Amino acid sequence: MDTPLVVWLRDVGLDALPRVGGKNASLGEMLRSLAPTGVRVPEGFALTTDAFRLHLRAAGLEKAPQEMLSGLDPGDTAAVARAAEVLRRRVSDAPLPPELADAARTAYARLCQACGEDDTDVAVRSSATAEDLPAASFAGLHETYLGVRGWPALERAIRACMASLFTDRAIVYRAEHAIRHEDVALSVGVQKMVRSDLASAGVIFTLETESGCRDIVLVTGAWGLGEVVVQGRVNPDEWWVHKGTLRRGFRSIVRRRVGDKAVRLVYDEGGGRGLRELPGRERDRRRPVLGDDEVLQLARWALDIEDHYSRREGRALPMDIEWAKDGRSGLLYVVQARPETVHAQRARPHLELHTLRGKGPLLLRGRAVGSRIGAGPVRIVRGTAELGAFQPGDVLVAEMTDPDWDPVLRRAAAVVTDQGGRTCHAAIVAREIGIPCVVGAERATHLLRSGQDVTVSCAHGEEGRVYDGKLAFEREDIDLAALPRTRVPLMLNLANPERAFELCQLPCAGVGLLRIEFLVSNWIGVHPMALLHPERVEDAAARAAIAERVGAAGDGPEFFVERMASGVGQIAAAFHPRPVIVRFSDFKTDEYAGLLGGRPFEPVEANPMIGWRGASRYYDDRYREGFALECAAIRRVREEMGLENVAVMIPFCRTLEEGRRVLAEMEKSGLARGARALRVYVMCEIPNNVVLAEEFAELFDGFSIGSNDLTQLTLGVDRNSERLAHVFDERDPGVKALIARVIEAAHRKQRVVGLCGEAPSNDPAYAAWLADQGIDSISLNPDALPRVARLLAAGG
Repeated sequence: MDTPLVVWLRDVGLDALPRVGGKNASLGEMLRSLAPTGVRVPEGFALTTDAFRLHLRAAGLEKAPQEMLSGLDPGDTAAVARAAEVLRRRVSDAPLPPELADAARTAYARLCQACGEDDTDVAVRSSATAEDLPAASFAGLHETYLGVRGWPALERAIRACMASLFTDRAIVYRAEHAIRHEDVALSVGVQKMVRSDLASAGVIFTLETESGCRDIVLVTGAWGLGEVVVQGRVNPDEWWVHKGTLRRGFRSIVRRRVGDKAVRLVYDEGGGRGLRELPGRERDRRRPVLGDDEVLQLARWALDIEDHYSRREGRALPMDIEWAKDGRSGLLYVVQARPETVHAQRARPHLELHTLRGKGPLLLRGRAVGSRIGAGPVRIVRGTAELGAFQPGDVLVAEMTDPDWDPVLRRAAAVVTDQGGRTCHAAIVAREIGIPCVVGAERATHLLRSGQDVTVSCAHGEEGRVYDGKLAFEREDIDLAALPRTRVPLMLNLANPERAFELCQLPCAGVGLLRIEFLVSNWIGVHPMALLHPERVEDAAARAAIAERVGAAGDGPEFFVERMASGVGQIAAAFHPRPVIVRFSDFKTDEYAGLLGGRPFEPVEANPMIGWRGASRYYDDRYREGFALECAAIRRVREEMGLENVAVMIPFCRTLEEGRRVLAEMEKSGLARGARALRVYVMCEIPNNVVLAEEFAELFDGFSIGSNDLTQLTLGVDRNSERLAHVFDERDPGVKALIARVIEAAHRKQRVVGLCGEAPSNDPAYAAWLADQGIDSISLNPDALPRVARLLAAGG
């Protein structure tokens, strides 16, 4: 039944790309090679590139692309639009040649029979021969038609797909990539439609999209057809899954984010294209579109797909995959897979660090794409007709971008959109051309005005920010391969999980200090005891705010554990298998009291710096339950996510008895030192830790010197006192003598000792002195690591 004009997808593979284009070749490859392993792909057939060329010949258009497009200036948007419109109309208006129409109609009848339906609904997708290649994404350049039912509608969709080879954006893209128009042909794929309009759909990347970290599978999704995710019409749900522990059978979802999913795309049985966009149902907008088991299934399929394509390519090949869930059967499907094209092309590892130095009013927040900063005058674009006013270096601001705008996007200093997630069209193009992009800013087109100077910053982790005015910023491009090996292992001090996948690329030995105070303040925002005992919060407004923050979690303690585990897990996954040392909470009482609902649980102290903090809280009845929540979060990271590279550290442990009591509390919470190779360290920041170093070494696996507090208590200086700031000096001979002493004592007991204070970050010479003392590791602020690494080069 198959002819050179029509082939069944399962009968082709990647080697058939010249005949069926990149998209269809990939679908056939999965049906042929991966469906037997469990990856579910809808059945279908393809009209070959021979069919496309036959159609052009029959319509007298074989030479038209070359005649009309050769010599065309891709920057002349009006001329491109005129030529493209003529070509599309002539291709789509021409009837299919009889032999092609007969072959396609017969194949459709066979597909209907296989599906048990008279006129089954299908997806009709364009598949160009220069599409979905490792070096070029062609994202959104050609058309897809969904929910097509019956032969007359299918025949029209086939012609429209063929015509979409000549969209404005496709013409410009080929010109910019030096691809000759006459060298590209188009195949049309016809697949059984997955009824995701009744369920959900989305996109998967087998890397972390902003940093390029290869250890993560990013799953995104929204209600209804997946086009709203690809086009950026919604802020989708997102899940981060760690590859290494997933392969070992763990439920390694290290982060979840529920998007607002304001719209959904569904069938419109009476509509011209069979689709319509509806507002998201209120009950669904804050509900994730997938369960954890479904997310993990998709992530496993994504790994199978990446592994298969990487073997064929002979190198690691991250993938961009589209999925859909059928609302009638409840089954998940993969409906497209192609190589990711931005991070995969990096020949040499490098890290570009952008740092905002200037200050200005914060106007908007959204989702950051990349980690760059850009500035320029705003140009609000509400439609194609307004693109003519756009100037190179403008900041493009729109409700969402359209693939037809690609030529203008490539001249922008930055992009800001009201809608969209990090896998939408604007995000993909912004990554490809290397400009900062903030998506999902919600009211950008209403709050900004054309001509207004703004700075668009994606250098703050996942949150993108738009500031008023052109602010000063610095850019450092670090050649990671050129950084030298150091004579002392260097680690990082971290607090914000949102930068973990970027910073883990630095050549460090792990995370020497993960401060969870950032997670409590920013990701949780509520005093732990207020989550456990909201009835003790007398302020009604505070109780209401706590309930609102807990939201869908419904349970205060679970809200704390899930958020804490997610933050720690994200950092642990980024640096896996390198160690990540998590310091349990070390808020002072005034800081804890400032948390939502915190005041009833905290005493007022004259000097909180040396008050009820650190270890002394963990076994105290007034906080014991709160510490148990912290332990539960660490257990979830280590045991459920499988991230056993996480170690823990006890801060401000004044006495040996305190150390024993804290270890006992940990054991009650299922965190026994040594169980599942758990390492427990103690901060050395009190002179008593130095004096009794050998005794503390009997209780713990090692020390991390907190030079800030050690200096404070050695010199008798409140480190928050402005009047005594001139006395506070970590380089004081007395402080350095204590540091040298604890290093020596720790080594006598075969214990490791590191330092995580600010001194070596601020003064590289201090790092050199620590190395000379034989310290086992130095933990630094990320921006200081390259400088200190060069100073401590092995042999230097």
